[in-house]
Amino acid sequence: MIKAAFFDIDGTLVSFNTHKVSDSSKEAIRLLKEKGIKVFIATGRIKKHINNIDDLVFDGYITANGFDCYIGDKSIYRHSIAKEEIYSLIDYLKNKELFPCSIMMNSGIFINYVTKEVEEVSKSINLPIPAVDNYYSFLEENIDNVLQINLFVDENKEKQLMSKIFKNCESSRWHPAFTDVNTKGGGKHIGIDKIIEYYGIKLEDTIAFGDGGNDITMIEHAAIGVAMGNANEGVKKIADYITDDVDNDGIFNALKHFNII
Repeated sequence: MIKAAFFDIDGTLVSFNTHKVSDSSKEAIRLLKEKGIKVFIATGRIKKHINNIDDLVFDGYITANGFDCYIGDKSIYRHSIAKEEIYSLIDYLKNKELFPCSIMMNSGIFINYVTKEVEEVSKSINLPIPAVDNYYSFLEENIDNVLQINLFVDENKEKQLMSKIFKNCESSRWHPAFTDVNTKGGGKHIGIDKIIEYYGIKLEDTIAFGDGGNDITMIEHAAIGVAMGNANEGVKKIADYITDDVDNDGIFNALKHFNII
């Protein structure tokens, strides 16, 4: 019996085309709550940047790809990237090669410089990314608070950087322009565990929805993992069920398929 439902935001709850939550998804969440099923966000965004879910209220939030979790405004779990990885990044950017690189903290997202591609990504998810003048000093001052790093590079460069710089991290890509870098072994599945432990819910009573590479561990971990119709092939391959896309009532239709609503 499903007691907890977890939803990615961008490309799952929120359309990249309309930048809104569909009426059918809002109705689905209302029906879930009416049945006493708890609903949760599971996003790569930080909590303060969850600005596109309208007036929907959730029971908890898995943010920063599972590395910063909340019940309401109460933090129940946070895990930052190790200092050594940050120093390795600083050394590479200073001495070997420069590229747009943003860092994510619970206080905001900050980047070394903004390109046209960064601007386009920011616009597509309605999220400004401010550039920092003294970027390296800023990194060192906040070295204990970096939850995630975003590398604005292609997949080939991503592989090179992960092998050269981030020995204890792993990457996941939900957008062609950049990849998310987090501590190895973590992910949204860890967030699910922290949330259900808090509420005393069993893993066998969970369902999760996602569309991007950073949703894979969550889709695999939940009792029922649902890939959106617009999901990338990696997500679809490991999902228990593939529903319609975000613009065609995917969430509502999947919940109906499993007789949850």
